[in-house]
Amino acid sequence: MSTEALSPAEARLLFRSGLVTPTAGWAAGYVQADLIIVPKEQAFDVLLFAQRNPKPCPILGVLNPGETSGPLLAGGDIRTDLPRYAVYVDGEQVADPTDITQYWRDDLVTFIVGCSFTFEAALQEAGIHIAHIDQGTNAPMYRTSIRCQPAGRISGPLVVSMRPIPAAQVADAVRITSHYPSLHGAPVHVGNPGELGIADLGHPDFGEPVEIREGYVPVFWACGVTPQAAVMESKPSLAIGHASGHMLITDARDSSYLV
Repeated sequence: MSTEALSPAEARLLFRSGLVTPTAGWAAGYVQADLIIVPKEQAFDVLLFAQRNPKPCPILGVLNPGETSGPLLAGGDIRTDLPRYAVYVDGEQVADPTDITQYWRDDLVTFIVGCSFTFEAALQEAGIHIAHIDQGTNAPMYRTSIRCQPAGRISGPLVVSMRPIPAAQVADAVRITSHYPSLHGAPVHVGNPGELGIADLGHPDFGEPVEIREGYVPVFWACGVTPQAAVMESKPSLAIGHASGHMLITDARDSSYLV
């Protein structure tokens, strides 16, 4: 069975069993999501940060302290069902495990954040190729010079994902993705990366570079790695996120977020 045809539960079971891979293109028709997990004492600041910065941080769900499953992953386990995680202590990444059970605490609050991988199927259906899928790499993501609105002890830069789009299809890409506001929506920038403070597209801060072919334009979407960049800057005692490109595949349908 192809990875596109897998159900979310089947995909999560593979990851729980130890498969490590970026999830772009997996379980077609289902919403993929980013994670940010923090102690309860930081949870209000993260929630307020997301409320003030909805473009990069669209919250799809929040689990209660210590809760490891919920409606978006029925029968799943947030500690084991992603291919890879990122663990931060005092803002420094200390591990990239495939299972966070050893780090789990009863006071941890999980935020499930919309991810732009979800709308890639709609782009492909419109005949727009996705470079990181075609090239078999992880999506490139970059810190920008744009500052998010701070909230309490949480502050940091906007992070963007980049997809090269043929110049003649940029307007279509903007139109299609604008119908998914809970999954980052329309791009935040088209064209010159220098206007975002990005010096070199060949050296992403997260993920991997992709080839930008002649006639293609770099298009930038707000990215759910933004909360992790804020964690690095704000240095909470503990935080856990998804490893870039290694998402939670939820039971929610793409169509449920289409407007």
